[in-house]
Amino acid sequence: MEYKTAVSFPKDFFWSAATAAYQYEGAYVEDGKTLSVVDKNINPHYADTSVASDHYHHFKEDIALMKELGMTAYRFSISWPRVLPNGRGKVNKKGIDFYKDLVSELRKNGIEPLATIYHFDLPASLQDAYGGWSSRQIIDDFAYYCKILFEHLGDQVKYWFTINEQSNMFLLPYLMEFDADTPLEKQKYEMNHIMTLAHAKAITLCREMIPDAKIGPAIGLSPNYPKTCHPEDIQAARNANDFRSYLFTDLYVHGIYRLNIWRYMKENGVAPTIEKGDMELLQSAKPDFLGINYYQSRVVKYAPDTMKNKEMKINANGKKGETEFEIIPGIYQGSTNPYLEKTDWDWEIDPIGLRTLLNELNDRYHLPIIITENGMGAVDELTADEKVHDDYRIDYLRKHLEQCRLAIGDGVQLFGYCPWSFMDLLSTTSGFRKRYGFVYVNRTDEDLKDLRRIKKDSFYWYQKVIETNGKQL
Repeated sequence: MEYKTAVSFPKDFFWSAATAAYQYEGAYVEDGKTLSVVDKNINPHYADTSVASDHYHHFKEDIALMKELGMTAYRFSISWPRVLPNGRGKVNKKGIDFYKDLVSELRKNGIEPLATIYHFDLPASLQDAYGGWSSRQIIDDFAYYCKILFEHLGDQVKYWFTINEQSNMFLLPYLMEFDADTPLEKQKYEMNHIMTLAHAKAITLCREMIPDAKIGPAIGLSPNYPKTCHPEDIQAARNANDFRSYLFTDLYVHGIYRLNIWRYMKENGVAPTIEKGDMELLQSAKPDFLGINYYQSRVVKYAPDTMKNKEMKINANGKKGETEFEIIPGIYQGSTNPYLEKTDWDWEIDPIGLRTLLNELNDRYHLPIIITENGMGAVDELTADEKVHDDYRIDYLRKHLEQCRLAIGDGVQLFGYCPWSFMDLLSTTSGFRKRYGFVYVNRTDEDLKDLRRIKKDSFYWYQKVIETNGKQL
């Protein structure tokens, strides 16, 4: 539906961009920081996290670029093992001081800090001690970590995201560590329950310690379309949305398990352990908003009972056609969409899907929404005169922002947009070959070069978007 009169972006809209600590900071064992599970398990065929974009040593220069871009907010994540090298116990002064200095510099430049508490980088020490997210012991350790952050940063940071892309343990399990002796699906549902309890504890603490702050999750979501209008495919798409979207958002917002998923878990022996007080805690911690990471829509069709379970295999090489789709027998299996263009990594480009998703979430939950990630990974080329002509990225972002504006006209309470990413950083599966940023970092997977920051064409485009508050896309 198009409107005769275009709706404008709100005057106080957060024009932002996003990064994550382990992909961006570097200095992975410097100034007291210890390793995280992703530092240990990063794809060995590409660059590691030791230097990444070296933001740890360039943060003032990088924030100056953010100011030049015109950003009014910046979404970043805090490294748990930088703040608490043992995952608990003694605070690393140099670690927490880095984030104090970062936030202070953002404030000095008129940029609202949007802090993510946990973005995949679980301290390896906690994984080694008791299995990390597989143990309920982590709930208290996570709460302690949150308490430290709120004590030290709560006077300056008023927007918090608890856990980034909790759903990725189902689609991208390489970001976690699992016990080889326990059925994988059982572990995933147990971990999901434990993570949601930790998320609820963070919200409760935040409300006690920083009552004027806002807090919510950042969840990766994709609308699932039926492959055909066959009723079995229609039902498969509905099931896929329940399993990969509404399982998480219903727990976040309502503190309940969807009955169809609970029945599936019970019948298949994979239901999580529910202890006394768990559901009451979840139901007491409704978030202030939803953060949504959106890159693509997905297509599914019915999967006969005779098929075998299959995990999704991610295309890590940037060669089209290498993705292998998830299969849950009797429920759904993934498929391709013949109506959409794809990136080299098989990510289907669907701006309208973002509007669809935003309206679905608005109708279900009636909460403010911020887009915490949205972007296009590509092989960017630095020309001889040191330019990066990334028209494909501009086109991607422009079309998604057009759908954001339409969604606002539909009644969605959208209050911010954080493209992924502000600057080139380490892609978890594809290193520095797959770039997302408005700013080019002069390095490759094999050669650190000089790490210079070079503004791409998309930098100047987004600068104009922000300057006109989205009127000029």
